[in-house]
Amino acid sequence: MSRTGRLFQLMDAMRGSRRPVTAAALAEQLGVSERTIYRDMQTLAELGAPLQGEAGVGYLLRAGFFLPPLMFGAEELEALVLGARWVKRQGDADLSRAASSALAKIATATPKDLRDDMAETSLWVPIGLNAEPADDPHIRPAREAIRRQHKLRICYSDERGRGSERVVWPFALAYFEGRRLLAAFCEMRGALRHFRMDRIKSADTIAERYPTPRHALLKTWRAENGIGDEV
Repeated sequence: MSRTGRLFQLMDAMRGSRRPVTAAALAEQLGVSERTIYRDMQTLAELGAPLQGEAGVGYLLRAGFFLPPLMFGAEELEALVLGARWVKRQGDADLSRAASSALAKIATATPKDLRDDMAETSLWVPIGLNAEPADDPHIRPAREAIRRQHKLRICYSDERGRGSERVVWPFALAYFEGRRLLAAFCEMRGALRHFRMDRIKSADTIAERYPTPRHALLKTWRAENGIGDEV
């Protein structure tokens, strides 16, 4: 762990306690020596952190001190960078730009040593394993309809090339390598259905909210497909 990361974790550990925490307890929690804790406390005090207490008694972070929670460990940063790189490979131009923007904001609010960790992350999404999917013009209206819980009118071709026009209630969009799948309630079938985005010929949002809340549709879909809850 970088020293900056340890200082943030040290402050988090004290902020979570209403009573003074001994250097021994902090050292055990962070996996360092008591001597390191004493040095870190001195550094925090010099930086202006509102600390109370002393060696041998314990330390306490004064009430009312606000510390922004934007702090990540090495593995968390690797997960963020890898996830953003995967999103950028999925042929969704808007999400690709959003992923780059989000990482830039995180880097701006992150200490320099952790920004260096982000830049040097050696986890990559292979380019040659799958063909790069073309940007799908129907992704944006589908995502907007999901976000607003609006109905969507689509022209769809099945696996035999037979076309149909349907009004659906989209509630989820799954990204696979090279393929996207829309989960929605189909008014024509009166049931939950899956639609491959590459088979949708047109997609137009209807300015009308569908009657069943999105979370309820998602819950039913997960139960029908044996999919557990995710954060």
